[in-house]
Amino acid sequence: MWDYTKAVKEHFLNPKNAGEIDSPDLDATVGNITCGDALRLMVRLDADKRIVDAKFQTFGCASAIASSDVLVELIKGKTIDEAGLISNRDIADSLGGLPDEKMHCSVMGMEALQKAIAQYKGEPFDLEEEGEIICHCFGVTDKLIEKVIGEHGLRTVEEVTHYTKAGGGCGACHPKIEQIIDRVRSAAAKTPKPKPAEAAKKPALTNLQRIKRIEEVVESEIRPMLQHDGGDIDLVDVEGKTVKVAFRGHCAWCRVREFTLEGTVGAKLREMVDPDIVVEDVGEKLSE
Repeated sequence: MWDYTKAVKEHFLNPKNAGEIDSPDLDATVGNITCGDALRLMVRLDADKRIVDAKFQTFGCASAIASSDVLVELIKGKTIDEAGLISNRDIADSLGGLPDEKMHCSVMGMEALQKAIAQYKGEPFDLEEEGEIICHCFGVTDKLIEKVIGEHGLRTVEEVTHYTKAGGGCGACHPKIEQIIDRVRSAAAKTPKPKPAEAAKKPALTNLQRIKRIEEVVESEIRPMLQHDGGDIDLVDVEGKTVKVAFRGHCAWCRVREFTLEGTVGAKLREMVDPDIVVEDVGEKLSE
């Protein structure tokens, strides 16, 4: 029995936006009934390209119906460009969260929206452009797997399955999924993160402010992600913009430890604290 929030149950049992629009301005279908989930999203625009009405038809579970219903609520009243900024995380958050195993339902909603907008603008939809099918059980391509790994910092095959269903069938694709995880995380670790334009406008943090903010991010953002996979992290010291940490649990001996250091810990601290932060793993030194 899934532990659904009150919002998920309400949108599933009493969806307000299910139905069909005659001659919609935007109309896109993603998923496949034979694979277990499918969603059709229909949108009507006004003269200013603002969404005045939207409906959905979904073949899927309670999470799929709830995700589709709340997606329509999120996009109504927005322009196409504004709606295009909505992510699957926004969909899940609007429902008060989804079980990990059902996150793929929010991803399906995001796909439908992005595909509808791409078709309306006459642009290619990247997730369907010449991708290699990795999971034949559910028809999931490498492009979608790469996208969710990069956007959500996924680290395991199980997490990829939660977000895309890939790997949830016969399991033959697990080695390929692991290769994609390693490739994406390796590339992320080697790619310098551009400094956000807004960061230059923010006042510089004092040393005390920076340390406090680092502690907050480690506790509220980084530690929960690592603990989810049986790992953990200790904040050892902060010297200027150098943050020294020590991995614990599974993270202490994980084979992708370096990717976790840069792709998860470093990336999150640079995003939320200071773009110039450098992270160091001092766990082995402490154990000597």
